[in-house]
Amino acid sequence: MLGRSAVRVTPLALGCASIGNLYHPVTDEAALATVEAAWEAGIRTFDTAPHYGLGLSERRLGAALRGRPRDTYTLSTKVGRLLVPDPAGGAGDDLAHGFAVPATHRRVWDFTADGVRRSLAASLERLGVDRIDVALLHDPDDHAEQALREAYPALERLRAEGVVGAIGVGMNQAALPARFLRETDIDVVLLAGRYTLLDQDGLAELLPEAAARGRSVIIGGVFNSGLLTAPRPGATYDYAPAPPPVLDRALRLLAVSERHGVPLRAAALRFPFGHPAVASVLTGAHSADQVRDTVEQLRHPIPDALWDDLRAERLLAPGVPVPVSG
Repeated sequence: MLGRSAVRVTPLALGCASIGNLYHPVTDEAALATVEAAWEAGIRTFDTAPHYGLGLSERRLGAALRGRPRDTYTLSTKVGRLLVPDPAGGAGDDLAHGFAVPATHRRVWDFTADGVRRSLAASLERLGVDRIDVALLHDPDDHAEQALREAYPALERLRAEGVVGAIGVGMNQAALPARFLRETDIDVVLLAGRYTLLDQDGLAELLPEAAARGRSVIIGGVFNSGLLTAPRPGATYDYAPAPPPVLDRALRLLAVSERHGVPLRAAALRFPFGHPAVASVLTGAHSADQVRDTVEQLRHPIPDALWDDLRAERLLAPGVPVPVSG
């Protein structure tokens, strides 16, 4: 369950930015196969957003789930960016925002109560469903006060009305979500990139706060935008080339994991589950093969000695919780 809500999530969730043509095009057929592979692997939690491909991710996810009983899966989307038709009609592309789609719309930040309702109504239409299980405030970094004063109360009312099952915030930083945990009654935080083998910033405040208050955390970005899948010069960390000290740390993590016969991405996937507040790990995929590989890595046995060696080499601090095998 997410926090005190009745919303269930699977340990592994599929992030659907990639099927919204994140960085490069994905065909409709490949997007459908990606979602089907996740379903066949037992994944029943799917996360999307209007931002992803200017609505393409939501449309493709809705099409892939159509025909499946609505109460058999958990659907998460986000609010905070409204999609407004572009007068140019898609003459350009959206690669400046990371998506290989025609720029048919532009994004308008809107954390008003009306904006929240309009965003969810549009998402329901694109997804082709009658309800959203989890609604998240999406990246309110520069709109914190409005999100707290206007958007959050709107989500709270929608939860009370039964329009959504759980509410929360999704961000790439830990400080503001920790404030939401203290000042609001959100159920969940989607924290991307800030609780990984490379970066445990979320452990300073957010994760203990969530655990103490009975709230849940979903961890995204466990590979830190690619560095922990294959550490090498030129690999990306936080969507930019990894700085030398970060690359060196990733290579040391790789050496320890290889010494134990464990792929680094398997250790990276398993690591967040050591904290009791973590309910699920969210990963994206461009293809069915990537989904199947992720599932295989999560199932890979990891000996307790691996975590011990990471601590011994000061790659993990003594107080960082780790999963226990068995």
